[in-house]
Amino acid sequence: MSGIPPFERFYEAHKDEVLAVLRRRAGRDRADDLFQETFLRALRAYGRLEHGEHLRAWVLTIATNALVDAARRDRPTAELAVEPGEEDERPALEELAPLTDGLPPKERAAVVLRYGYDLDYDAIGAVLGSNELAARQAASAGVRRLRKEKEQR
Repeated sequence: MSGIPPFERFYEAHKDEVLAVLRRRAGRDRADDLFQETFLRALRAYGRLEHGEHLRAWVLTIATNALVDAARRDRPTAELAVEPGEEDERPALEELAPLTDGLPPKERAAVVLRYGYDLDYDAIGAVLGSNELAARQAASAGVRRLRKEKEQR
């Protein structure tokens, strides 16, 4: 197992990518607040980490959860915005959030990380505290559940 770097080194290594993701997903106006919330959540949980593997996936999950929580708080009056010129090839979080809201937490996280951030199942498993197979099963179960819900409409 990898050692956990000091929080300051972790922060320096991931701050730029997290801010870029938040700006793409929430727009410049909201990104700063969500950035602070993301790293505050990370700091609170940092001491409980068992290893330093897959820290990128871990912090992107925290950022995703902060975005989804903000969207829930603001719904229905505001939507997450993507600033012009900052389109991303990944599905926009604002499209995934309403679709995955009804999923169990592990399935929701697996679907968002796989299809929203294109992370591999090994990294997703590490974030979920399981393994590659469990992550693959969680994502698959989430997609099946979403398809079933769509068919019932």
